[in-house]
Amino acid sequence: MSSVSNGQDLREQPAGELLKQLASETTTLVRQELELAKAEMREKGRKAGPGIGMWGAAGVVALAALGALTAFFILAVDGALPNWAAALIVAAVYGGIAAVLYMRGKQRVDEVGSPAPRQTIETLKEDVEWAKHPTKSASR
Repeated sequence: MSSVSNGQDLREQPAGELLKQLASETTTLVRQELELAKAEMREKGRKAGPGIGMWGAAGVVALAALGALTAFFILAVDGALPNWAAALIVAAVYGGIAAVLYMRGKQRVDEVGSPAPRQTIETLKEDVEWAKHPTKSASR
């Protein structure tokens, strides 16, 4: 960006025209960065959704396990071996299901990584660096 589209050197442009051009380009840059951040967050949300759903399912199954465990304690106090043994088995099965769902959900969420829009952050860092030293970036 060392010259304007009509071939004039930027040093020959009036300051007002340069400021107008800077404002326009800054606005465009900010809009593009926001669009990039939105797209990146949508993609991460789409990938993390199934894992978060599995966390919810794990919570529901864990609640069922708690209900079965409660039934187990009630029946164990009652003293009937077949009843409490059945309740203990159900609680163990529900607990195992909850553990598997939680682990698989955690794995899916971990695969996605941080919800922060990393690509946007990197390009913003580049933009800030360019704004500090525009002549270095222009010479590339």
